[in-house]
Amino acid sequence: MKRCDVYLVGIGGQGVLTIGEIIMASAFRNGYQVSFYPTKGMAQRGGFVKAQLRIGPETSGPAIPMKGADVVIATEVSETLRAVDFVKPGGEVVLFAYVWAPTAVMLGKAPYPTLDCVAEQVKAAGAELTVIAPDTLPSFEGAPVPDNIYTLGAALARTRLKDIITPSDVETFVRNRWKRGIERNLFALQAGLNDYAELQAR
Repeated sequence: MKRCDVYLVGIGGQGVLTIGEIIMASAFRNGYQVSFYPTKGMAQRGGFVKAQLRIGPETSGPAIPMKGADVVIATEVSETLRAVDFVKPGGEVVLFAYVWAPTAVMLGKAPYPTLDCVAEQVKAAGAELTVIAPDTLPSFEGAPVPDNIYTLGAALARTRLKDIITPSDVETFVRNRWKRGIERNLFALQAGLNDYAELQAR
C-alpha cells in the first residue's frame, strides 16, 4: 500500500482543515490508515492553521518530520514559508497565492514575502511548485468558487495525492457531508482538476 505525507498550511477561515478532513475521510474509505493532526491559531480569521496527514502503513507518530512531506498544500503566501522545511526533495507544493497582510505589514513596519521568494525557497528544497492566482478562480452562478475545493482539485491534478484518493472519492464526501452548495463545490473541484491537468500536459 502506498504512503503519502501531506502538510497543509494557511490561515483561519480559509477552509484548510476542510481540505484535511476530505483527504482523511477519502483515504480512510479507500482502506488506508490515516493520522490527522490539525493545529489552529488563536484567531478564527487570520490565525495560523496547519494540519498534518500521514497516510499509509503505521508510522512512528502523527508529526511529519522535517523534509518528510510528499505534498504541501498552502493557501496563503507567507504561511507557505512555514511549510517549506517540511517538504522532501522531489516533493510537490501547491500554493493558492492569497495574501493576508498582518498589521505590521500594512503599517510598513515589516516586509511581506514575495512569490519569487517563496518560489526560490521551494526550489532550494528540491520541490516542484504550482501557484494558483486568486484572481483566476472561475465563477459559479456569478460568484467565485470555493478556493479550498478548487485548490484540492488542482492538487489532485498536480501531485501524487491522486494515487491515494480520486475525484470520485471527494464527490462522495461532498454529497454526504453538505446539504447546501453541493453543485458549487463539485464545480470547483472539477474546475481545479481541469485547469491544472491541462497545465501539467503542456
